[in-house]
Amino acid sequence: MVVLIAIDGPSGAGKGTVARTLATQLKFRHVDTGAMYRAVAWRAEHLGVDLADGLAVAGVAERAVFDLDGRVGIDGHDVTSAIRTTAMDAAAATVARHPDVRRVLVARQRDMGRAGGVVMEGRDIGTVVFPEAPVKIYLDASPDERARRRALDTAHGAGQAGAEPDRVDQVAQALEARDLSDRTRAASPLTLAPDAVYIDTTGVSIDEVVAKVLDLVANRRLS
Repeated sequence: MVVLIAIDGPSGAGKGTVARTLATQLKFRHVDTGAMYRAVAWRAEHLGVDLADGLAVAGVAERAVFDLDGRVGIDGHDVTSAIRTTAMDAAAATVARHPDVRRVLVARQRDMGRAGGVVMEGRDIGTVVFPEAPVKIYLDASPDERARRRALDTAHGAGQAGAEPDRVDQVAQALEARDLSDRTRAASPLTLAPDAVYIDTTGVSIDEVVAKVLDLVANRRLS
């Protein structure tokens, strides 16, 4: 039985929707590791901790009590909506660059995945957190497609007017900055694992992507 599915990729590639759909269909637990970094950044700011102080932020991460079942909670605070803002995008990128923070959260993510039955999404799941995962997926999409999706995503502050050109341009610039941060950080940079299956989701429906991953899961179970 396949016990863990690792899904990596940049923002706007479809990781969250695909991971949640897979978890529902397979009756697995869904773990959004990006939400953990966002939650730690939010909590550190609210505690008055300097996000540039890696050791101090790592302390926040080590003491944190997470609730990731459907919503995102940290230390009793529901931050599901609060962490999905442009400001928190930047804060999470800062936090994620600290090796001490990553050490703490990677250990906690490994604890979450060891029992199996998990779909875990992030940027270093197949390369660092669970390099032995039997199914590794790397989702990607064109920069334009990713910016359009994020601009339309109400969970990330999109308005009712939809993906207006100015907002798409702003989102594209923010995504470009986040990509650069993720790919150039010294600790666990975003990269394609050698044995991961690369899927370009540009112009591809969620159902088609999920079907491809389910085929991979079925093949792993038979092998």
